[in-house]
Amino acid sequence: MKKLVLAATLVGLAPLAVPPAQAQDGALVGFNVMKPEIAVKLAQNAMAACRNDGAQVAVAVVDRFGVLQVLMRDRFAGPHTTETSRRKAWTAVSFRSDTLSLGEATKPGSEAYAANFIGDALMLGGGVPVEANGSIVGAVGVSGGPAGAVDDKCARAGVEAIAGDLAF
Repeated sequence: MKKLVLAATLVGLAPLAVPPAQAQDGALVGFNVMKPEIAVKLAQNAMAACRNDGAQVAVAVVDRFGVLQVLMRDRFAGPHTTETSRRKAWTAVSFRSDTLSLGEATKPGSEAYAANFIGDALMLGGGVPVEANGSIVGAVGVSGGPAGAVDDKCARAGVEAIAGDLAF
């Protein structure tokens, strides 16, 4: 009986003997993404912020991989705004930066100007990454305001509206 208890104790302690580096070298990784309900809440709040400023826009939310989660278009937003908002969100998550800043950094004559020629990249204000616990979990893109700075303001209002949902 003592041998059985000793063997069970040693088996139970075996995982503790694995060095931390080996434990982290697994074949799989984990990551966080926004639930669809949170992505919808983000889009709705970004659109509401633009409506309060008198702008009719489209809002796109993508996951951390740039895959579309939500796309909303206000009734009078231009037909181009759906694709433009998606591209802004994709650019923000892909470049891990807001597109208003990227627009400044990639102006003609800049060292980063060539980034403007990457497929789907759109360096116009209105794309903002969404972060949770130090990791990017998605991005939002807004299009249709009178200027990129307005689109950016609306996108940030949407992100602010879900900040409490993402805190952990």
